[in-house]
Amino acid sequence: RGNSGSSADQIGSMFIEISDRHTRNIDGFEVQDAYREAIEDVPGVRVEVREMENGPPVGKDIQIQLTGLDLDVLGRETKRVRKHLETMDGLMAIDDTAPVPGIEWEVTVDRAKAAMLGADVASVGAAIQLVTNGVLVGKYRPDDVDDEVDIRVRFPEEYRSITELDNLRVTTPQGRVPISSFVERDARQKVSTIHRQEGNRVMYVRANTVDGVLADNKVKEIQQWLNTSANIDPGVKITFRGANEEQNESMAFIGKAFGLSLALMGILLITQFNSFYQSLLILSAVIMSTVGVLLGLLILHQAFSAIMTGVGIVALAGIIVNNNIVLIDTFNYLRRENPGWDLQRVIVQTGCQRLRPVFLTTFTTGFGLLPMACGVSIDLIGREVEVGGPVASFWVQLASALVSGLTFATVLTLIVTPACLIAPQAVRNLFRRARVAVKRSGRSAEASPAS
Repeated sequence: RGNSGSSADQIGSMFIEISDRHTRNIDGFEVQDAYREAIEDVPGVRVEVREMENGPPVGKDIQIQLTGLDLDVLGRETKRVRKHLETMDGLMAIDDTAPVPGIEWEVTVDRAKAAMLGADVASVGAAIQLVTNGVLVGKYRPDDVDDEVDIRVRFPEEYRSITELDNLRVTTPQGRVPISSFVERDARQKVSTIHRQEGNRVMYVRANTVDGVLADNKVKEIQQWLNTSANIDPGVKITFRGANEEQNESMAFIGKAFGLSLALMGILLITQFNSFYQSLLILSAVIMSTVGVLLGLLILHQAFSAIMTGVGIVALAGIIVNNNIVLIDTFNYLRRENPGWDLQRVIVQTGCQRLRPVFLTTFTTGFGLLPMACGVSIDLIGREVEVGGPVASFWVQLASALVSGLTFATVLTLIVTPACLIAPQAVRNLFRRARVAVKRSGRSAEASPAS
């Protein structure tokens, strides 16, 4: 059976359910590879192995939509794009929705000539149906079934051919007239399925990426080819759909959520601390945590996931901001309760008092997520420890983002935040010393002529 993501020449599909992972020695990816190796050399048949999609159907990794009005131009450019994708490395299961090779006959009636001969379109249609599917003359329902059966009249099988269309005759007031005298028959490209979007014809070129290849990298490579040497017809518009479109929408949503969370936290911090500088200093820890997440992805050679990594960055904002709030609140308390202390002593005392709470927050969260970040799934009830299982593998990117970002930002919080707290006074002292030096140099310049 076909599905919504099938191509025009797909004959059928089958669903294969893999047995429980505890009863087999290989994982699901190795099973897919085994099926691909078994069917890749089947003559005359092209078979694709697709993994079942969880959630809303997205389709293949790369989906290129071509939009245009001219069907011939659209089909030609679709074939060109597909041919280029077939020459690229790292792509597999390439297909398109262009019309498959086939012919359908278009019969055009010259109404003026037909009127002169006394014929009409309905009689021509009935005559053509005698050669094709037959003329419906009635329905019959047998006693042993519930559905009716069509009763159709058509020519014998040996007279049902394309050439017989030229020999057909229709009855008119002037006698039987051959339809070839006022009907033209043309061969056209067969169209199996028509896809439209906003009134325009659309066709798709789709492909999957092999293991270890990022779809985003291939999309950029295809875009570069389209912008430089593709020479696509100006009447055809190209848009990337599928996973790339879903990723862009997810990134836009995560960006809005991240910005809204920062705005809400900024409003609350300003109302509590009554200081724009300290509020910005607390929120700057979010940037440090984001840098830590990106460094972790580079070190672990992981891809950036718009959902998992993005949600991890948003979740990190709350933890890191909490550490900075505790640090700066203690700084303000010690500075208010000990007016005789200089600023450097207040900052050192703040770091000593809040070192343990900040470290405990980091260690408990980091070590709690570390097994999940390593892909280890622990079943306490079943007394089983599994490495690389489906449950833990689903959360690896989220846990890795939290662990790497939290570790990096915590270390910088204990170094950068105290340094930024003393920075305003250090800048004021620097300007004060500069003004004193300028005054002294001016006085010495005035005293020199007098001496």
